Amino acid sequence: MDFSLFAHMERLDERQTHSELYAEFISLCQIADQGGMHAIWTGEHHGMEFTIAPNPFLSLVDLAHQTKNVRLGTGTVIAPFWHPIKLAGEAAMTDLVTNGRLELGIARGAYSYEYERIMPGLDAWQAGQRMRETAPLLPKLWQGDCAHDGEFYQFASSTSTPKPLQKNGPPIWIAARDPNSHEFAVQNGFNVQCTPLWQGEQEITDLMNRFNEAVKTTGAQRPKIMLLHHGYVGRDADDVAQAASDLSRYYNYFGAWFQNKRPVSQGLIQTLTQDELDANALMRPENLLRDLTIGTAQQVIDKLKRIEDLGYDEFALWIDSGMTSERKRASLLRFIDDVMPAFA
Repeated sequence: MDFSLFAHMERLDERQTHSELYAEFISLCQIADQGGMHAIWTGEHHGMEFTIAPNPFLSLVDLAHQTKNVRLGTGTVIAPFWHPIKLAGEAAMTDLVTNGRLELGIARGAYSYEYERIMPGLDAWQAGQRMRETAPLLPKLWQGDCAHDGEFYQFASSTSTPKPLQKNGPPIWIAARDPNSHEFAVQNGFNVQCTPLWQGEQEITDLMNRFNEAVKTTGAQRPKIMLLHHGYVGRDADDVAQAASDLSRYYNYFGAWFQNKRPVSQGLIQTLTQDELDANALMRPENLLRDLTIGTAQQVIDKLKRIEDLGYDEFALWIDSGMTSERKRASLLRFIDDVMPAFA
C-alpha cells in the first residue's frame, strides 16, 4: 500500500497570514517528498478560509519545483466549475510542466456554499451529472479532434493543447461513495478515491465492498482504489487525546460549512460556541479517537494493516486539522519514520 499526503492551507481565524500558511504548506509537502511518500494531493475550494485552494494546478506546478519525486494530485478538481476543454487543457499543461507527475482527481463538489456562489441553482445531483459527462471527455480531448453534443456541454471538434506528457494522459481518479459512482469509475477505467470522513471501520469496509462489487458487476479491469482519511501519530496518549479534541473541533466546523446555515464574513464562518461543540455527540473526541486513523505509532500501524488487508492500494494521510504547524510536522515525521517502515 502506497502512502500519500493530503493537505491544504487552512485557518479558522486571522492570526496567521496567507504567506505564512503557504510556507507551512510547502514545508509539509517537502517533508512528504523527502520521506518517500508516493504523492501529494491538494484540492479545489472557493471563498472559504477553512480550506484555501482556489486552483490546485497552481499549487502543483509550484510543488513540482519544490519537490523531486512525489506524484502530484488534484484531490480534487470540482468538475462542474470547469468546461471540459478548459479542464483538459489545463491538466495537460500541468502534466507537461510537472514532467509527467500529475494525477487528476475529479469530484462533483460537496459544499452548497460554493455552488450558490459559482453556479447558482446547481445542486449535488446535477453536479454529479456534469462530472459524469466531463470525465470521459478528457481522454478523448487529450487524444484530439473530439466533438461532443451532450446534456450540459456541446462543442465542435476540439483538441487539448498542449497534449499531456504522460502517454494516454494523467491517471484519472473519481471521488466515489455510492455504488453508482463506483460503477461509473470502474466502467470508464478510472481509479477511485474514497473518503469516509469521520466514519470508521464499517464505512471503510463498505466502501471497499462497493468497489469490489463494481469490478465484479462491470467485468472491467480492476483500477486502483485510494482511502483518504484523517490521521495523526501521537507522541504519547496525552498527545493523541489532544489530536482527537482538535479533530473534533475540525469536524464541527466541517459540518457547519456543509450545512451552510451560519453567517460567513471575510471567508470565516461564525465562531462555534463551546456549547455547540459539546452538543454534537457524533463528533465527540472519543468517537473520533475510535474511528479515525489516529493513535500512537503502533496503534496507527494496526489500523493501517486492517485497511491494507481490505485491499486499498493507497492511503492518503489527511493532515488538515486546525492544529499548529509544529504538531502537524511532528505527526507527519512520526508517520514517515515510525509507521511507514512497517509496510516496506
